Amino acid sequence: MKLDSKNLPLEYSTETNRMNILGFWIFLSAEIMLFATLFTSYFVYVDRGVGSGPAGAEIFELPPVLIETFLLLTSSFTIGLAVHAMRINRVKAMIGFMVVTLLLGAGFLSVEVYEFIHYYHIGATLQTSGFTATLLTTLGTHGAHVTLGLFWGIMIIIQILRNGLNARTANKSFIFSLYWHFLDVMWIFIFSFIYLKGMM
Repeated sequence: MKLDSKNLPLEYSTETNRMNILGFWIFLSAEIMLFATLFTSYFVYVDRGVGSGPAGAEIFELPPVLIETFLLLTSSFTIGLAVHAMRINRVKAMIGFMVVTLLLGAGFLSVEVYEFIHYYHIGATLQTSGFTATLLTTLGTHGAHVTLGLFWGIMIIIQILRNGLNARTANKSFIFSLYWHFLDVMWIFIFSFIYLKGMM
């Protein structure tokens, strides 16, 4: 059955675009396995590896974590607004919401850098214990993905400004939004099962 491209959103309007989106979903499944491995390692060491270093309840601070959560979840909302603006051909609004998304992401990273400095000063490093090693690796991997997302988003905005909104730039923007939502979902797991559980 052949799809009528006229009735599809711009990001789905060509066969290549649809295959790109399918391929990215497959890529995200591999990313899920990566984070599942990190979470599994963390849960293995969270109780066993504390002996020589501080426990989660001793190093976690609630205010920075709440700020990070607010910034990242808000950015998930704004990237959704960007996709909506794209679908109704409001290019300026789309770019505006993407800029806000990236600023929120940058704010998240700045709080996370503060958090890592805090861990370092209280002696929670990669070498301290199995718990701190897996904690910092998991947080660092997520932070690296957010950093990549910031550069990726900037490049997409530049392409839209240069080439306008077309099937190709719409496809790239939509795929970027999937990536950003994925990072938000991973953060919900980090917030719930690492921070909240660790503070109890």
